[in-house]
Amino acid sequence: MRKLFILLLSAGCIVLSAFTLSSLIKVFNFDLSAPAVLEEGQDSAYRVVLITQEMDTPFWDQVEKGASEAAARHGVELAVWGSYGTTNQVDFLRKMEIAIASKVDGIIVQGLDTDVFNKLSTVKAAGNGIPIFTIANDVPIEKSLRRTYIGSDHEKAGRLIGEQLASDIGVKGKVVLMLSDREEDYQNKRLNGILSALQSQPGIETILVKAGDTREEVMAATTQIMNSEPQIDGFVSITANNTSAMVQEIAKRSKLSRFHLYSFDDSVESRTLMKEHKLNGIIEQQPEEMGKVSVDLMVQWLSGNMFPLNYEGYFTEISLLKADGR
Repeated sequence: MRKLFILLLSAGCIVLSAFTLSSLIKVFNFDLSAPAVLEEGQDSAYRVVLITQEMDTPFWDQVEKGASEAAARHGVELAVWGSYGTTNQVDFLRKMEIAIASKVDGIIVQGLDTDVFNKLSTVKAAGNGIPIFTIANDVPIEKSLRRTYIGSDHEKAGRLIGEQLASDIGVKGKVVLMLSDREEDYQNKRLNGILSALQSQPGIETILVKAGDTREEVMAATTQIMNSEPQIDGFVSITANNTSAMVQEIAKRSKLSRFHLYSFDDSVESRTLMKEHKLNGIIEQQPEEMGKVSVDLMVQWLSGNMFPLNYEGYFTEISLLKADGR
């Protein structure tokens, strides 16, 4: 009886392993293969969906503008879907799932480093033969099997701010780096860039603060760190949406001119703060170019004219804009 049980158990494991191996081979073989070339007379129009968590914001309006212009040029049917605010992940992920179920030709999506997003990308999208391009925010390829990334080099952006802080502060000081609670890929890369740039100045101490995602949480975290660390020389808002609340709370407590203040956000609000000399500098990105390049690459990939893609990504230009214009 025992031998029979062991025999049945072993057979079950072998069958299960075979199915698992078959599924993995299917996913990875799909990921490494080129798309089918269009046959003569085949309709060349593709259906592509652009999905974001931040609909109707100036940044994503520019992304949509670039993508729409490229889609019109290529004769692509482009739909723009999304949610309103980064806290509404359920609605955002539902839009992604609907796009996959609709069997669109390609999905260009703001990356979200969560288990649900990665499962949608690796299993459902790959299983249906739908390429995923991440835009503006990336997700590690080993987690998501996304085809490529189009957007800013966030680690380089971090280095630009880190180098400027080293120049501003000199050999000794304290800098607060304000983070979101969410472990996003772009946030980690920005942080790594800042820390690598400051390695040349061991006298500059960095203080990491998880400031939450709401305005109230950011203001509370700013107050708390200013109470516990009175000798702060600079603040950096790693997550763009936290900038305004951070600056507002600092201004309540002290003169802004005492600090070196930087942000990765080049929104209208942040540009206004910089013009008013309430921010020393911001990272300027190229959202319209991101939209254009993403659609151009998707069309080239779908038509078989772009293989292999650069899996590391296609970086758009960034620069550090400073309040003093230098």
